[in-house]
Amino acid sequence: MPQPPTNVIGRLESERNIWVATIRPQNGNPHPTRPHLVPVWFAWQNDKLFICIQGNSVKAKNLRQNPHISLALEDGSSVVICEGEASEIAKPGDEGVRAIFQQKYDWDITTDHEYDLLLEIIPQKWLVW
Repeated sequence: MPQPPTNVIGRLESERNIWVATIRPQNGNPHPTRPHLVPVWFAWQNDKLFICIQGNSVKAKNLRQNPHISLALEDGSSVVICEGEASEIAKPGDEGVRAIFQQKYDWDITTDHEYDLLLEIIPQKWLVW
């Protein structure tokens, strides 16, 4: 699993939002699929990214069809992009993940039933400039 540059780790631990790009399924459409791009809250732990999303959201439906995902921090002047693969893990995940969401956002993902899908993203490539 590739590691982000050392100078990026602090940003992954502290920045509040990350943009998530997924691909809509083709569903028999002969035209190229359309991307879906949204900002989400996230956690960084043990060299992985975690997002907690609504299981019925467009991004969740897209990831069930195609687990490949791209994520980017918000600052377009100091670019950090991660390409990876997402998989569902049992909520609340590792105690450390729950604690990160609690500390960073004052959000207890264990009691939030609307955001019912916890995803672990394993980075496959980092793009930084």
